[in-house]
Amino acid sequence: MEQDYLIATASTCDLTREYLEEHRIPFISYSYVMDGKDYEDDCREETRSDTYRMMREGKVLSTSAINMFTYREFFEELILDNKKHIIFLDMTRPLSSSYRYCDEAIEDLKEAFPDIDIVNVDTRCVSGGLGMLVKNVVALYETGRSMQEVLDYIENNKLKIAHRFTVDDLNWLKRGGRVSNASALVGTILSIKPVLYVPDEGTLIAASKVRGRKNALNSIIGSVKDDLAGTKAPVFLINHADCMEDAQYVRDRILEAFPDADITISGLGVVIGAHCGPGLLAVFYMTDARRP
Repeated sequence: MEQDYLIATASTCDLTREYLEEHRIPFISYSYVMDGKDYEDDCREETRSDTYRMMREGKVLSTSAINMFTYREFFEELILDNKKHIIFLDMTRPLSSSYRYCDEAIEDLKEAFPDIDIVNVDTRCVSGGLGMLVKNVVALYETGRSMQEVLDYIENNKLKIAHRFTVDDLNWLKRGGRVSNASALVGTILSIKPVLYVPDEGTLIAASKVRGRKNALNSIIGSVKDDLAGTKAPVFLINHADCMEDAQYVRDRILEAFPDADITISGLGVVIGAHCGPGLLAVFYMTDARRP
């Protein structure tokens, strides 16, 4: 059945380019600068790997918001090509300076296309959490669910996607202003590893701080077990920033607890990685409620 709307997203969903192309999901790319050169976040695994390698070599990466004109161009092209309403899913509003520019672009398009609705969802998700929401929404879309049914699903389920992260080097968070110089120095000396979480508000908080990388990974695994006790076949997305061995370790420990789990490992998108650095490991999954 032909739908009267389409699903669109942004490169910050951190899904693979292959998935987005297979399901014909249009996405807008964030841009970044490295060594004075401009790049686009193209959702390709090779781009992610190359970027983290260069960051480990000392290259500094900076990102910027998507401006209103770029959003307007993106949506206008979709409208002209498809003549359909649009559900747009990007990262959580509190962490995105782009969100208001997206709203401005949508407002600007209303006069030219008064019969087209563009819904800019505040997903309260980021990275693979956003990716999981997009995949669930696409599955509904492909079974013929209406636009309103999909929007109702989003509002009823977006706060059930758990996000658990850890970073390996606090200096990347220091560069982005997330921690102070003193905290980064002390944390580095003592090998303090924060375990981060996205609460219902869509912000980013430290759920705990532990000493040592392995303890941080085990802390995430322990929280997953607590959240999903009694669950038979949970679905997970694991994103990593050039730390595949750690991703595989976490996957294997999760499979010990949940043998029927469906687990996908992929590279972390470079926009999120720019602020957290190589070594970030993130686990995303559906639960009944978020519990930092």
